Amino acid sequence: MRLSALLFSLCVLLLSSTCRNDSGSATELKMKMLYRTWLHAHEEDQGDIRVYRPNTYNFPPSRGRTGFAFEQNGLFTQYDIAPTDGIEGRKGTWTPVNDNTLRISLEDKKDPDYQLEIVSLENDVLKVRQK
Repeated sequence: MRLSALLFSLCVLLLSSTCRNDSGSATELKMKMLYRTWLHAHEEDQGDIRVYRPNTYNFPPSRGRTGFAFEQNGLFTQYDIAPTDGIEGRKGTWTPVNDNTLRISLEDKKDPDYQLEIVSLENDVLKVRQK
């Protein structure tokens, strides 16, 4: 009887150690998908929702694309079209406001801080609304 109780306890211990809180892991997975460079796919915008694709996406020809990059450590780079039609990076930071909203603060302070609401995030598409 003691052996069966010991085996039962061991099974419960093993099962509990393999269980995870899915909401925490889902949030972590979502954040990992965010950590990359995203360029504006303006052809796909829907009303006030802006659509972004990874910089490796095969975009149709365009006169230039804006975008941004999120790094895991809270660093942010906003890519604007430069006066010479190239891309110009502006450094800043991002911080979570809640599960779906990020505050963006640029170092040069040429523009005020703003918020991005993440409407949806999948492997190859990010949809945001600027607040």
